[in-house]
Amino acid sequence: MTFDPESLGQSRSDLAETLRRERRRAGLTQTALGRRCNMSQTKVSNIEGGRITPTLVDVELILETLGASGPIATEILTLARSANTEWQGDWHSQRRGLDKKQNELARLEAVTSEFRFFLPTMITGLLATPDYVRASLSRNSGDMSKTVAKKLERQRILMNSSKFFTFLLTEQAVRWPLASPLVMTMQIDRLASVSRLPHVRLGVIPLGVVGPVVETPLSVFTVYDRRLVQVETNTGALILRDHRDVSAYREDFDRYTSYATFGDECRELLNEWSTFFTRQRE
Repeated sequence: MTFDPESLGQSRSDLAETLRRERRRAGLTQTALGRRCNMSQTKVSNIEGGRITPTLVDVELILETLGASGPIATEILTLARSANTEWQGDWHSQRRGLDKKQNELARLEAVTSEFRFFLPTMITGLLATPDYVRASLSRNSGDMSKTVAKKLERQRILMNSSKFFTFLLTEQAVRWPLASPLVMTMQIDRLASVSRLPHVRLGVIPLGVVGPVVETPLSVFTVYDRRLVQVETNTGALILRDHRDVSAYREDFDRYTSYATFGDECRELLNEWSTFFTRQRE
């Protein structure tokens, strides 16, 4: 499905208004609709007031109860899908201050138990050394010191043994020369070190692997529990909350994982790539 980023913010209010209109057309009160859908009247009221975003399952159940079908059902389901999608443009984030984005990520990470990072292009901030972080932000104008500090502060979450992390990187992501050979050597050595944490699973997909990875476009994405997926693009990020989207990305992640190398074999590759950069310094 294609999303118009500018329309996503309006989708929740449009969905709320349309659902309210269809309920009234069906001659049902909020209480009666809630009883038939196994929802509380409060939840129905919050959905119709735009205070909460219903899942697609909620909306499908409401449509079935109301007997809605045809074009109106299609319209409502389209609105529901858009309402469960958020667009965070890079330009808007920069105007607000990139450190604010780091605060939002920290709050999300605090309530997440299982993380899945798919990294086909570069190393994520949670794994980055200070110099690598600074290099990754070099194209941004202005003072990035607050953003760098926030990114590094967020790394403390890796020490929380109650959370489980899986990082999946392509060889290209690890070896892309974002910074000097010295910085790259230190960065790859950090990956090897983090991979030894008992609640962290870090794998790499070497170049030359033949499989489904090369058959589909690769985007950076992170799955937070079964709650949401953040998919990064060249100009921003899509936040997908619909369970079908989350499940689809979890399935993609599992498929990519089957082509990755972990443990000692992974660390052997990391050591080989680190040595490559070390030799460039000689």
